[in-house]
Amino acid sequence: MLLRLISLIFLIILGSQAIAADSQIILDTAQQHLRLQTRGQTGTVTITMGNFDGSRLPPCAAHEAFTPQGSRLIGKTNVGVRCLTPNAWTVLVPAQIAVTGNYLTSTRPLIAGQAIQAGDLATISGDVSNLPTGVISDPASAIGKTLRNSIAAGQPIRADQLLAPLVIRQGQTVRVISTGTGFSVSAEGKAINSAATGQLVQVRMESGQTVSGIARTDGSVEISF
Repeated sequence: MLLRLISLIFLIILGSQAIAADSQIILDTAQQHLRLQTRGQTGTVTITMGNFDGSRLPPCAAHEAFTPQGSRLIGKTNVGVRCLTPNAWTVLVPAQIAVTGNYLTSTRPLIAGQAIQAGDLATISGDVSNLPTGVISDPASAIGKTLRNSIAAGQPIRADQLLAPLVIRQGQTVRVISTGTGFSVSAEGKAINSAATGQLVQVRMESGQTVSGIARTDGSVEISF
């Protein structure tokens, strides 16, 4: 009787250790998933896993991690881990993803409509995980563009705050270049709308016909056939 009791206690201890070990396996599975998903992230990525207790979960022989819908792979997030066999369960594991990289800030207050100059920008290195989406890191992406809204000194510069400079303005006389296989024809017309490089612009030709093309850096409009 005593021997059976000792054996039972031993099995319970082994079982609890196996279940407790699953917590670390789940954490490792989630962390490996995050490392794979953030491999192409610009900057230095640091992943810190949160507290997780899987001791109440049934044992699992095969785990699979996934990114829950709506979760971001930066800042505070969650990783899903599901058991494939022999039991079926799914849990969310908390994590913190810090990314150290460069980003642009304003060196002084800037007003709406102002064209960005090199002296208006400073490059800062720090944790970008808590910054707004779309913060710019390359000065070339901002210089020459105008601000949609005013910003204070020291504020991060976002792509959605900037407007590309106009190369064509409404009412301007523009040269329309039609190109195709073996031919190129040009004519003049009046721009119906303003446009930046690469944007669609409509032009009313001298014949009265309205055509659409792509604005080029030199202020002409290209129509391809």
